Amino acid sequence: MPIPRRAALAGIGLTLAAPALGQGFPVRPVTLIAAGAAGGPTDTVTRILADALTRSSGHNFVVESVGGATVGPLRGAQARPDGYTLLCNNIGFAASATLYRRLPYSVLESFAPLGLVSDSAMTLIARPGFPAQDLAGYVGALKEQGEKLNLAHAGLGSAAHLCGMLLQQAAGAQATTVVFRGTAPAIAELMAGRIDLLCDQATNTLPFIKESRVAAYAVTTPQRVPELPQLPTTVEAGFPSIAMSTWHAVYAPAGTPEEIQQSLSAMLRGAMRDEKLRQRFAELATAPATEERASIAFHKRFLAEEVDRWRPVIQAAGAFAD
Repeated sequence: MPIPRRAALAGIGLTLAAPALGQGFPVRPVTLIAAGAAGGPTDTVTRILADALTRSSGHNFVVESVGGATVGPLRGAQARPDGYTLLCNNIGFAASATLYRRLPYSVLESFAPLGLVSDSAMTLIARPGFPAQDLAGYVGALKEQGEKLNLAHAGLGSAAHLCGMLLQQAAGAQATTVVFRGTAPAIAELMAGRIDLLCDQATNTLPFIKESRVAAYAVTTPQRVPELPQLPTTVEAGFPSIAMSTWHAVYAPAGTPEEIQQSLSAMLRGAMRDEKLRQRFAELATAPATEERASIAFHKRFLAEEVDRWRPVIQAAGAFAD
């Protein structure tokens, strides 16, 4: 049966439009939603990334900070899937799939992963004068004293919260948890001696460790942090179950055309090679994603693995946000 002329023309139009869509993208500024408070780690990483993307791609990338654990992702999920609104989020995004039992979106189905951006070590620290001499003593103190010790974190689903859960499960004991709005006040209370323990990003703790204003015991990444060479990794110290990194990644809304996804992912990998980005990340004790980790294929697999990793940890702790 011959194909109606109108249908044939429509098919030709679609065929011609698909390559043009990728080749002409973007023709206006791309918005990166930073899923976190202005001035926080995710906001900082997103702004460094946006600047690098603008330099390396020659296109304009702008940042919109959206606070609230689920508000930014919801905005990202509901955005028009044309590549002009993207989400930059952190490790808490993977944890939210279990932490929130009634999310208004699906972590694995409402987004198109474009690639990872950065990896940061967590540091296991304590108040000045804490008696432990090494990580074994740090974990042992928690095991022996349990709820007599205060453990701070920056809110449900934060990297500090997730690391704290790993620490408590390694010790087989529960501390008294003290929740802060952000890690800055938590660190301030730790330095004042009113909080005993904290697990937080090296990005936040680096200057205080260098100035010996807190006691530091280990980093959680597989390799030592160049800016803190004296601190062993949790694996070296005999506690591999506390190993983790705080990562950031970029997402487009599900349904974004494949050629747009590929174009954005290529721009992301180009930004990872930007010297100013690499310098700024080094100042924050943060590593830029490798070529592999900044790819779509790796990010898809990694996100699913992270969701699976944190599900039993959160379920065992019974730490749900709703």
